[in-house]
Amino acid sequence: MKPQPAQPDLLYSEEEEALRAAVRDLLTDHCDAASVIKRTESDAPHDLSLWKSLADGMGLAGLLVPEDKGGQGATHREVAVVLEELGRAVAPVPYLTSAVVATEALLACDADDLLADLASGRRVGALAVALNVAPGGAFRTVRLEDGLLYGELTGIADAAVADVLLVPAEDGGLYAVEAAEVGVAPQVSLDLTRPVATVSFDGARGRLVGDGGPAVRRALRAGAGLLASEQLGLADWALTETVRYLKERKQFNRPVGGFQALKHRLAQLWLEVVNLRAAARNAADALATGADTDLAVAVAQAYAARVAVHAAEEAVQLHGGLGMTWEHPVHLYLKRAKADSIAYGTAGAHRAELAELVDLRAP
Repeated sequence: MKPQPAQPDLLYSEEEEALRAAVRDLLTDHCDAASVIKRTESDAPHDLSLWKSLADGMGLAGLLVPEDKGGQGATHREVAVVLEELGRAVAPVPYLTSAVVATEALLACDADDLLADLASGRRVGALAVALNVAPGGAFRTVRLEDGLLYGELTGIADAAVADVLLVPAEDGGLYAVEAAEVGVAPQVSLDLTRPVATVSFDGARGRLVGDGGPAVRRALRAGAGLLASEQLGLADWALTETVRYLKERKQFNRPVGGFQALKHRLAQLWLEVVNLRAAARNAADALATGADTDLAVAVAQAYAARVAVHAAEEAVQLHGGLGMTWEHPVHLYLKRAKADSIAYGTAGAHRAELAELVDLRAP
């Protein structure tokens, strides 16, 4: 009899809940809304002090790295829990780009020294592929001439704080390039907490660390799958905060949340968030176990963007009694949700990939 595949575990373990509590406590103390908004108005939106606490103090930068390579030897499930909490706080730290995407690229290469640096949090890494590129999608490369790199890459997330960039070149290799070797020019970004930049190479020296194609595909797949957990945290915050606000705000001498029309909108949003949690947990579990990973990631990202954007839009609308105010953090969540909706591939791109995976091609 043919053995049946193991069912994905969508529940949180006790260890994962303990990790969530620890990360939430840290973010409550060190990542309040006022400080995040203040940073977005400055020339240094990243909170490197918070990053040090997460990476060095709690060891979260090395969750995906095996213990024998200097990491914690955890799985994508634990990383997903961390990203849920970072999404709830719209934390301006390079966790997804360094501890997930750059780390996954290095795990496909032979660069244990650099991997250990990223795992310890001593250095921040960034994959020099535009944030909008989907897993398996085409990405731009730089020229390799006489051992030096030339060209320009745009839309690179968190390049401004990266100590090392992982750069795909035309020869098919992936090169580690020190930040001092390149020029980084900020681009206008909708999401003020995850800025993107143009990175220029004018005779930059790089060290070949591996085959670019497989490394980039692995990194983008993990990025897309775990981005769904960040979007889940964002949507859950929007729902929870909106419910709390509508219970407090009164109109006609009664709480606004008591009006039937608003109850229906919130109930619908709750169902969407619950479904997103299932899709995000399935993607994290698939990445951890290697079971139907491409399918799980495509399903999660085909659904996550719409829910996160809808939740943030509802939060903005139902907080309408506040008027127009920059001080309330809800606008940061809407901007992050909108930016995430095209990060690592649009929902349409993932639906097309999903159709191919299940052999459901358009006529």
